[in-house]
Amino acid sequence: MAARRIGILTGGGDVPGLNSVIKSVVYNATEIGCEVIGIRRGWEGLTHMRRAETLSPSGRYDSNYIRPLDRTNTRTIDRTGGTWLHTSRTNPSRMRTKRLPEHLTAEDAARFQTAEDNFDLTPLVLDNIDYLGLDYLVTIGGDDTLSYSKVLDRRGVPLIAIPKTMDNDVQGTEYCIGFSSAVTRGKELINRQRTSLGSHERIGVFRIFGRESGFTALYTAYVTSARCVIPEAPFDLDHLLEILVEDKRLNPSRYAFVIASEGAMWAGGKLEEYGEPDAYGHRRKVDIGFGLAEQIKQRTGEEAINSELTYDLRSGEADSLDQMVAITFANIAVDLIRNDAGAGNMVAIVDGKYAYVDIPEPGNARKVDVSTMYDLDRFRPQYHNRLGKPMMLASRIGDAVLAG
Repeated sequence: MAARRIGILTGGGDVPGLNSVIKSVVYNATEIGCEVIGIRRGWEGLTHMRRAETLSPSGRYDSNYIRPLDRTNTRTIDRTGGTWLHTSRTNPSRMRTKRLPEHLTAEDAARFQTAEDNFDLTPLVLDNIDYLGLDYLVTIGGDDTLSYSKVLDRRGVPLIAIPKTMDNDVQGTEYCIGFSSAVTRGKELINRQRTSLGSHERIGVFRIFGRESGFTALYTAYVTSARCVIPEAPFDLDHLLEILVEDKRLNPSRYAFVIASEGAMWAGGKLEEYGEPDAYGHRRKVDIGFGLAEQIKQRTGEEAINSELTYDLRSGEADSLDQMVAITFANIAVDLIRNDAGAGNMVAIVDGKYAYVDIPEPGNARKVDVSTMYDLDRFRPQYHNRLGKPMMLASRIGDAVLAG
């Protein structure tokens, strides 16, 4: 195989396990004679990097955005969480004036403008990929990062994607890096706070990430034997409150709790959004945890408290399962590059086995199949009829559905 130059980047929210992917790509790729270039701050690295002729003092790469990777500088990065390459929520095809690179001339900006206060910098990204001499690009991200990966794939960039998101909602795969660590951390945090709930005899609401899909809340409820509410199933508020009050009455420690996905909402309610949309059009949702805790207080007279678990779940080092999957995904990606078999594909788990699939189309998040995985009446995961299911319980199709 001829030596190749591989670019690698991480985009969107950070999760545990990203550094294991970066290190494993570097170790495997350099072993077969390839060079690896780290692109910092996600897609921003390919829109904002400066060329050598503009650097002072002159250098080959803009060190703010481009870092050659080797076994020395990646040797210990897998021992910590986050992403050593850093990340951003940059969308090169939808960039506002205030986010344009400072070194972009007015003439070039006009060339990229597609609407008022909107610029598509994809031609610049393609030029920078060519300038860096990249033969392959490895992109690690969730729906947003992968949606732009699809844009580049259609433009002919040899690209392999690796799915990561603690929401576990990327279409085409049963598992995304970060999911196990999020559930593990959620279990630890909730079990730790049981003591405070019991001491004060309160009802707790634990809010967890999951705008469109409820996998993280559902699986955290699974391992803590808890109630949960998820975006796929608008819930009967009065019925939920009845069950929580009954849970508290029957518990010798006199407490109860429910886990709420950030996108969950009771039937007839509406979860408002606020703030400016991010680069992919997402706005922040009003805190369902706070709203639900207030409803518990007002309607039942019980003392209730809201606990925000979101960013704790994505912080810190990866658990063993995430680290194993991250290392394996990385090595499969390099194997595909070595065999010239991977362009336009995403490493995945299908039917419980490592595989690769087409990079998913944007906007088709994977959803919990309520009929097989969630008990609507009891607000909890289904535990029966699991024989024959894959280890993570939901196959790519059947026990999860696509929203389109």
